[in-house]
Amino acid sequence: MERTEPGLEHTVVDGVATVVISNPAKRNAMTAAMWGALPVLLDRLAADGAVRALVLTGAGNTFCAGADISSLRDPSTDPQALAVAAEEALAAFPRPTLAAVRGHCVGGGSQLAAACDLRFAEEGASFGVTPARLGIVYPASSTRRLVALAGPATTKHLLFSGELIDTARALRTGLVDEVLPAGGLDARVDAYVRTLAARSRLTQAAAKEFADGRRDRDAYWADQARRSGDTAEGVAAFLERRAPRFGWPEEPDRAAVTGA
Repeated sequence: MERTEPGLEHTVVDGVATVVISNPAKRNAMTAAMWGALPVLLDRLAADGAVRALVLTGAGNTFCAGADISSLRDPSTDPQALAVAAEEALAAFPRPTLAAVRGHCVGGGSQLAAACDLRFAEEGASFGVTPARLGIVYPASSTRRLVALAGPATTKHLLFSGELIDTARALRTGLVDEVLPAGGLDARVDAYVRTLAARSRLTQAAAKEFADGRRDRDAYWADQARRSGDTAEGVAAFLERRAPRFGWPEEPDRAAVTGA
């Protein structure tokens, strides 16, 4: 999926969508066009009923070096607004999302990784949030999301200093969920998302809303659980020692799930 021009590549294989950030000349920095393209791509993938999970990663040995700094000089665009819109679209994606990180995950790269449900990183990756190097006020929504992941002290350290942290510190502070040895990231991510694709979408969709703080849909999800038959199927499959065939349809109520 490597390309020479900046852009986003994607594939859908066995229920798993993989989105690849590709801007090889600038360590996968996000251009204004790439920021703008991400929500559109995510909408298309969300509308695809075959997609059960999504992986976001970078081409080659870098996740994303942030925003393309040259875009900050373009008066016709608002790169921060574009970045926040892309971040929020990723956070609102209605199925489980996983950032697979190797190399640098900096600035806008960390913003995107933080918007995913989970983050797996390869040993040697580095993380940083660097607006203090450029005199930029980091968005309030992005700051709050970072605090929810890593706590106020780590967030202040990252934002105050612009310094990079290694995978050990990122794991210790909750910025990443797993650290894999060199060469082990792809296999672990592949195995994990295949597990996600085999699990109940009903459970995952409700859990994602609850974990993200939504408080007005308890009755809705209780009703969906009663009507779906997923619990009966899960119990039967367990007793019969077979793979469950969950049937809850997510798509008809996607607008309600995402709050649109």
